[in-house]
Amino acid sequence: MEPQKSFFKGIGRNILLLGVVSLFTDLSSQMVFPLIPLYLTTVLGAGAYTVGIVEGAAESTASILKVVSGYWSDRIKRRKPFILLGYSLSSLTKPLFAFASIWGLVLFIRIIERIGKGLRTAPRDAIIAESSAESVRGKAFGFNRAADGIGSILGAVIAFGLLNIWDYEDIFLLAFVPGLLASLAVLFVKEPIRQTQKASVQPSIQLSLQALPTNLRIFIIVSAIFALGHFGYAFLLLKALDIGLTDKNTILVYVLFYVIYAICTIPSGVLSDKIGRKPILMAGYTLFALISFGLIFTSNTWTLLLFFGIYGIFFALIDGAQRAFVVDLAPAHLQATALGTFHTAVGLVALPGGFIAGILWDEFNPETTFIYGAALAIISVTMFLFVKDKNRKGGEICTG
Repeated sequence: MEPQKSFFKGIGRNILLLGVVSLFTDLSSQMVFPLIPLYLTTVLGAGAYTVGIVEGAAESTASILKVVSGYWSDRIKRRKPFILLGYSLSSLTKPLFAFASIWGLVLFIRIIERIGKGLRTAPRDAIIAESSAESVRGKAFGFNRAADGIGSILGAVIAFGLLNIWDYEDIFLLAFVPGLLASLAVLFVKEPIRQTQKASVQPSIQLSLQALPTNLRIFIIVSAIFALGHFGYAFLLLKALDIGLTDKNTILVYVLFYVIYAICTIPSGVLSDKIGRKPILMAGYTLFALISFGLIFTSNTWTLLLFFGIYGIFFALIDGAQRAFVVDLAPAHLQATALGTFHTAVGLVALPGGFIAGILWDEFNPETTFIYGAALAIISVTMFLFVKDKNRKGGEICTG
């Protein structure tokens, strides 16, 4: 029984519930999102640049809401309304992909769905931070990301199983069911008890952003530069099609990525609690550079499988640790604002990053896209040397 106790230490009711919410949401999402690049290219006849525009514009358009929702969540000291509205909006819009007959409609629906993500992300991450002790913060975020990953696996497996017997449109409609379950689970999340601040005047969003520490701002810049070159799984799926995999087999390879991600994300979070976020994040960024470099020379299924697996390890290293690092560096009363600023900065570069990756793919070749990703990852790792880590034991900022 002792190992079980140790595993669940720090994983309280809110974190468990938000894990369930993330699981059902990503189950719904991954019945849809890995099919979008395939639907655009094989059904609607769009090019790779369109995939980059759709994926990038969706994230960038919604991203501005992440800092706004984070700020207002801090200001009114409420998280749950933003979370409930955000998850509900995403659940309602996913089935609409079934009625998109041109890529412009796919883009429009994708943007609306991501607005839901923009509303919920920073307040949800703030609840996770407020519902866990600092000593297990990486583990708490890792748990949420693992639940997210399990949902992604289940969603992709369902999409894989249905792809030969159902049309894309039927799968998009079915995705509404787990999305609805996620929205209902949010109702049982409780607002954390937090101390009220003695302030007669609430600061504006500009003053709140100015109050973020310099070290945190540097990290947000570094993470945004990395995100500009992080072409994402959509282009890995296009690479699978490029070397001759069928739509169905491509989804199966995608499942492999999420299986490895789900397995590795909690250990990655626990490790970041023990040795610090900075070495974990630098290792993740470096690994992405190696993946990008390796994909330049990938021309067969087995090598592609290897890099999909390594991509799962990379994503597990950075996904929870980046959020935990932002909370580590942020003032306690501005945690949601800081998380929103981080998510917004990363999201706003998604459109130019996706467009550049797609244009390089279409106008030159896939290898140029991967060279671009590797180059920005190396730049990010170099800049990360100037970011100060937070000592896990004493809680002080140190240069190590």
